[in-house]
Amino acid sequence: MLNFIYYPVSFILWVWHEVFGFLLGPDNGIAWALSVMFLVFTLRAILYKPFVHQVRSMRRMQEFQPEIAKIRKKYGNDRQKQAEEMQRLQKEHGVNPLGGCLPVLVQVPVFIGLFHVLREFGPTNGDGSPRTENYFFGLEEVQSFNRSTLFGAKLGNWVLQGEQVLNAAGTSIAAMLIVMIPLMIAAGIFTHITARHSVARQTAAQAENPQTAIMNRLMLYVFPIGVVVGAPFLPLAVLLYWVSNNLWTLGQQYVVYKRIDVEESAKREQAAVNRQARAPRPGQKPVRPEAAQADEPKQPAKRPGAKPIARKPGSNGAAPSTEPKSEDASGNGEAKSLNGTQGGSDRGARSGGGSRPPARRPRKRR
Repeated sequence: MLNFIYYPVSFILWVWHEVFGFLLGPDNGIAWALSVMFLVFTLRAILYKPFVHQVRSMRRMQEFQPEIAKIRKKYGNDRQKQAEEMQRLQKEHGVNPLGGCLPVLVQVPVFIGLFHVLREFGPTNGDGSPRTENYFFGLEEVQSFNRSTLFGAKLGNWVLQGEQVLNAAGTSIAAMLIVMIPLMIAAGIFTHITARHSVARQTAAQAENPQTAIMNRLMLYVFPIGVVVGAPFLPLAVLLYWVSNNLWTLGQQYVVYKRIDVEESAKREQAAVNRQARAPRPGQKPVRPEAAQADEPKQPAKRPGAKPIARKPGSNGAAPSTEPKSEDASGNGEAKSLNGTQGGSDRGARSGGGSRPPARRPRKRR
């Protein structure tokens, strides 16, 4: 029913076994262990871009977290309206919440597929007949897997199968525990470290959310403990898969987060440079457009066809000029009449005619 998962998983595992089997030998347990590890690395390399998109989506969601809080407060009693507003806000900011779940959703079927393929490596089928193939693996690869051991343990077996089954497979509980316990502890520790690294990137607003706080506790404590408790029920190859997956995730988070931090730091520096370029120089007062227009001298508006107004001599407190002026023919008569009037008044003043000068005031005796 899930052959569309089993065949791709078995094909990737088969390709890497061909590579490492050529280098180390087809029956070498380390070659099979490396094949499982590089199955994980191949899958995570394919999911690298979705993971980067997930991190960027989380960063954008952190930016409009206050708007999300306002929507929840405004439509606290109307779940449908709250969901519609959240979808509208996510669409405006270009955030797809399902994109962040894609890496996890893809790893679940791969985990199930690997678990099933490893179980099918047994020497017999469910009806007791000898096994001749396992999806992409032929009879020779199946027998090679059953003959290989990793420090005396079988990658396709698990501890709770019992001593009798393990002895029939060519191993023992003690040999299985020697390999299982380090893998179990490493899987739990790396799961906790990976979860702690993810929680440390959250903002204070996200950490205060009750749902986020519950998920953080699950990732930090419940999942690592679950790996340790479930280790005796899992084949050793699945534990190896879990350790490899967490190692890759930890290194990928470090690289991606560092890269995104550098990009955001460069954006902030560029924004600061732009603000500094637009800011006034030290000691310079900012000039507003209204003040610049007010400082300009206002010219009186001229009416169409109006003649220029000539200033009269002596206006605005200025003394009249005593220099002789050259006058044209049109002004000769007016100038002569003015001179004649002025001369007549002068002669009248000298001859005693005309207006008398003001009397002198008597001086006060001391």
